[in-house]
Amino acid sequence: MRIVIAGGHGQIALRLERLLSARGDEVAGLIRNAEQGDDLRAAGAEPVLLDLESASVEEVAAHLQGADAAVFAAGAGPGSGTARKDTVDKGAAMLFADAAVRAGVRRFVVVSSMGADPAHRGDDVFDVYLRAKGAADTYVTRQSALDWTILRPGSLTDEAGSGLVRLEAHTGRGSVRRDDVAAVLAELVDTSATAGLTLELIGGSTPVSVAVKSVAGN
Repeated sequence: MRIVIAGGHGQIALRLERLLSARGDEVAGLIRNAEQGDDLRAAGAEPVLLDLESASVEEVAAHLQGADAAVFAAGAGPGSGTARKDTVDKGAAMLFADAAVRAGVRRFVVVSSMGADPAHRGDDVFDVYLRAKGAADTYVTRQSALDWTILRPGSLTDEAGSGLVRLEAHTGRGSVRRDDVAAVLAELVDTSATAGLTLELIGGSTPVSVAVKSVAGN
């Protein structure tokens, strides 16, 4: 498979790139800083310099041509203000979805956040973030040309992956290791039977592959 990842230098994205390239997939990661290219190459991915905050739908679609799947893993980051929650976490996600439709890429996986809700209340930066992610998720779910799956992890940690998770429509609050999020994403990318599902993810007791097959109805 050829898989294009938006936010290719993110902590989850780099882990995902390693997993996908190790299993023989062709991976491209969109980045906005050329200095990040070596990190992607080390992970086995092709770096593609493209700023999703300023690119057009046509420009993004050009890089999605011929891809079998697209993964939106970009984010403004915890140090950013409210304005970039709108331009990255919301705007870039919508742009990437539009570009996937334009390029004819049906499989589309979104890394969202537990609690994402366009009607979420509050004025703190994290509240704005949850509204932005919720609005982006809602937009994606309305794209009939996409076989979308939205993944909403709980609070993220950096311990080595356990390979054991809880993946359901509603899991309740909890934490999950970034390694395990990447492992779930790698399974979701080529499990099209999960299309149309919004899934929450926390640490648990079920092996990743079994958890994904379970929600896919297998």
